[in-house]
Amino acid sequence: MGTYLEPYTEPADEARRSLVRAMVADGGLTDPAWRLAFEEVPRHLFVPYYYVPTGPGEYERLWCEDPDPARRERWLRGAYHDGPLATRVRDGVLLSSSSQPSLMARMLDALEVRYGDSVLEIGAGTGYNAALLCHRVGEAQVTTVDVEPEITESARVHLALAGFHPAVVTGDGARGAPGRAPFDRIVATCTLPSVPYAWLAQCRPDARIVAPLSTGLIALRVRDDARGRFAEGRFLRPPAHFVPLRGVAAAPRTGVAGLPREVLDDGLFRFLLTLTAGSLDPHEALSLWKRERGPRRDRFGVTVGARRQWAWLDDPSGPYVWELGGPG
Repeated sequence: MGTYLEPYTEPADEARRSLVRAMVADGGLTDPAWRLAFEEVPRHLFVPYYYVPTGPGEYERLWCEDPDPARRERWLRGAYHDGPLATRVRDGVLLSSSSQPSLMARMLDALEVRYGDSVLEIGAGTGYNAALLCHRVGEAQVTTVDVEPEITESARVHLALAGFHPAVVTGDGARGAPGRAPFDRIVATCTLPSVPYAWLAQCRPDARIVAPLSTGLIALRVRDDARGRFAEGRFLRPPAHFVPLRGVAAAPRTGVAGLPREVLDDGLFRFLLTLTAGSLDPHEALSLWKRERGPRRDRFGVTVGARRQWAWLDDPSGPYVWELGGPG
């Protein structure tokens, strides 16, 4: 696999600089340390091949050693496009992906890391996100977990190729990585139905968790008080769509019969519908949606206690509160 290194060094450098410039122009990478990480960590090393959707359940494979120069150029150009890349597909089903770089930057910024923080990443993917974390906090401080041995082995190879050697663990991400705990930060790159309780037990006080939930990103602060350990925080404003976390029960599905098409096509309403699935009837969700004039994601939050967790609108003790499904 190392044969794809040399031919692409110069064009990849320029493509990477162009991607960073575009992200900065769009208001991202305001932290100089993260900007430097994106400038110096080569994404193309982590995606020697990926899949481009051509239809429902159909994909075209682009790879670095394609004998066609035009297709190799497409591969490199796509590696530095600000978009997600499908990296594992089985029977037409997407299993793993490399996230959109600007979304990754937003999540990493929300993590509020400091050099030397111990960071747990759930969902190793290609290893690119772990490499960015290694650049920022030091490789000895980074642990990345994935349930698929094929994914962790691939991530380990990609990371070594880029010069990084964090702990890469094969296991159920919902259980965290107790052998590497405690952690100052946890970041997930897969959508959760609820927050695994095991994560809180592996956090230091004042730790921060950033993870996709419903179609948004929740940023939680872990604290201790007289009631014990809990985590609480609000959603970030932007949408987020990730591959679901494997190893936990899926969020309950709720029928949407009778709801207006224009509402179902609204991303913010779909966020509310998914967040309250199993706890709020879809027609009640629509009434709330109209009454609150289509609330944005950052009006919602999540509280995780010792035995239960719930989502809320505006106030964790207010009138709009919904249990999050499953034990995590």
